[in-house]
Amino acid sequence: MRIRIVDAFTDRPFAGNPAGVVLLDDGPFPEDDRLRKIAAEVNLSETAFAHPLPDSSGADWALRWFTPAIEVDMCGHATLATAHVLHRTGRTAGTVRFAARCGVLAATARPDGPITLDFPTSSLTPAEAGEDVAGALGARPLTVHHTSEHVGDLLVELADEQTVRGLAPDLRALARQSRRGVIATAEAADPSRGYDYVSRCFFPNAGIDEDPVTGSAHTALAPFWSARLGRTELTGFQASARGGLVRTEVRGERTLLTGSAVTVIEGELLV
Repeated sequence: MRIRIVDAFTDRPFAGNPAGVVLLDDGPFPEDDRLRKIAAEVNLSETAFAHPLPDSSGADWALRWFTPAIEVDMCGHATLATAHVLHRTGRTAGTVRFAARCGVLAATARPDGPITLDFPTSSLTPAEAGEDVAGALGARPLTVHHTSEHVGDLLVELADEQTVRGLAPDLRALARQSRRGVIATAEAADPSRGYDYVSRCFFPNAGIDEDPVTGSAHTALAPFWSARLGRTELTGFQASARGGLVRTEVRGERTLLTGSAVTVIEGELLV
């Protein structure tokens, strides 16, 4: 079984968000326990497992994602990484469709390298900006929103970019705020630097203290900031230690996420 590690939402190695990618043969997925153990061994925020589907299925590949602790409903960076591997190895060209828990997702590779993901747009429901959220984050929110079930986070708007970058949250307290975690965001301090908003993502309930670059979070960040800034096309910078850029375009019920990817490791599972 071939395993690749791909840095997603970056055009250089050792940045963006690393994902494990395992391309399986035809047929059903291995047992869930085996997939969990492989993901725990890879020990990245997500490992993607994919196998080809017959032509009659309405999609080209079946796709699942596991953190070291749980299976997740939707994952952007590991989908980008999987599409990158499929194109790089000649298994597909142009657009590839994935059948996943959150529906059919498409990934389209451009000739110059970047890949655009077509994902469902997250809904945003206003929530109380309570003291519990402020205490867990260590910063007072301006606004708080619940995201869609397939995202499962609180989206918390903070005062400015410096506040987002300086967060040192109480992760145990943060775990009580939502199903997966918290997306903290603010408008960019200086848009001339190439991005319109910043974010950081903390997912203690998924076994991920801080996710380096989170595609699924941008299905909520994109409509939030598009409404604020009056533009459908934006660029977000996720200000983790590794960092990464996600170009977004809101198209009603769908959000396009565009980024690059780099394969950094290829290996073989021996057991």
